Amino acid sequence: QKQLVESGGGLVQAGDSLRLSCLASGLTFSTYAMGWFRQAPAKERETVAVISRSGSRTYYADSVKGRFTISRDNGKDTVYLQMNSLTPEDTAVYYCAAQYVSNLYTLYTRIPGYDYWGQGTQVTVSS
Repeated sequence: QKQLVESGGGLVQAGDSLRLSCLASGLTFSTYAMGWFRQAPAKERETVAVISRSGSRTYYADSVKGRFTISRDNGKDTVYLQMNSLTPEDTAVYYCAAQYVSNLYTLYTRIPGYDYWGQGTQVTVSS
């Protein structure tokens, strides 16, 4: 079965950095656009960052632009989210998701575009 497993979350202080990883299995990773999403308590899940099949195109939410970087290694079937200058507002469960696309440049920026989801990893930023 198709599976996505996130790792790298934890408890950090404001200003610290974390790198999240998402390892995919059961799919041809290089044919999927990948995204990172997050959900804080009592809030809706939101898009954080998205990357196209080859990594040539990316999208970032305004709230993380300039602080977070999404990348992927198709040889390792892994997508990463480097998070710098973390603030308490970044506290959430972070999920990765995958969507099959037929070309190198297509990416989806909205949640309904993604079919396969991981179980999430908790990121907590204290002040």
